[in-house]
Amino acid sequence: MLQRIKRIALSLALSFGVAAPMALPAMVHATSHDPADIRTNLCAGANLDVNNKTCAAETDTTVGDKANSLIAKVINIFSLVVGVVAVIMIIVAGFRYITSGGDSNNVTSAKNTILYAIIGLIIVALAQFIVKFVLERATVA
Repeated sequence: MLQRIKRIALSLALSFGVAAPMALPAMVHATSHDPADIRTNLCAGANLDVNNKTCAAETDTTVGDKANSLIAKVINIFSLVVGVVAVIMIIVAGFRYITSGGDSNNVTSAKNTILYAIIGLIIVALAQFIVKFVLERATVA
């Protein structure tokens, strides 16, 4: 069974390794080569605002807006890290479940790991909504 999983994983890795270079020319060709477009996109990236296509940074932001923005960025980064760890734990627990060989202790441990990782993902998603709601209310007041 383990050999079969290894063969499947190897065939998936090889197929993605062969398909990815074929998609690269299409992605490169789809980009714009106009110097004006490149300049405006660079300015928007430097301002960290894709909607602001000018090179002038916005100066009318208040301290409260900057604090809310910083809090939102920190929460987003934290949520991203927790989400990635939860997904990795689900994958590891899935492999532990598959390779448990019917041992009830290993099966129970793997199921609990999957359950707790899914609960963690739900909590992270709800935390995003709660933080967004609180920051919107703090900005309005």
